[in-house]
Amino acid sequence: MAAGHGVDQARVELQSDMPLSARIDNLESAEVQSLIAEHLVGMHGVSPPGTVYALAADALKRPEVTFWSVWDGSTLCGCGALKELDPLRGEVKSMRTRAPHLRRGVGQFMLDIIMRTASERGYRQLLLETGTGEAFEPAQALYLKNGFEWCGAFGDYVASDFNVFMMRRL
Repeated sequence: MAAGHGVDQARVELQSDMPLSARIDNLESAEVQSLIAEHLVGMHGVSPPGTVYALAADALKRPEVTFWSVWDGSTLCGCGALKELDPLRGEVKSMRTRAPHLRRGVGQFMLDIIMRTASERGYRQLLLETGTGEAFEPAQALYLKNGFEWCGAFGDYVASDFNVFMMRRL
């Protein structure tokens, strides 16, 4: 279903002379699995127990999820996913930039692909859940800069002091 949709190759110029590229990824490579493990460890490291909603690799392979890996040449520098909630709504999942690539446009690049794919699919809303605290401030700033607004919990999420919800109309 969703895995067959969207952008499978995209490019943008970075501050370096190498362009970023993104591809729909099957999560089979050890390098991508390592990035997902890094993401999960990172989320659990900055969040209280029971408040992490990051998806493990198996969940990212589900048919309603499209997962992209982001590359700078042959270097894996980040990832992101779009989960179809229903025919009119999608959810941003698994946004992660590896530390050496922070503040180089990887997150914006990935979010642009997710937003464009969501629009192409006809979604009217793009939603997300993220954490609170200093570790999550850059992500929240990125989403706010891209037109996301605060909203209430959606789906099966449980609101707490340690998470927030955002939505962008498409």
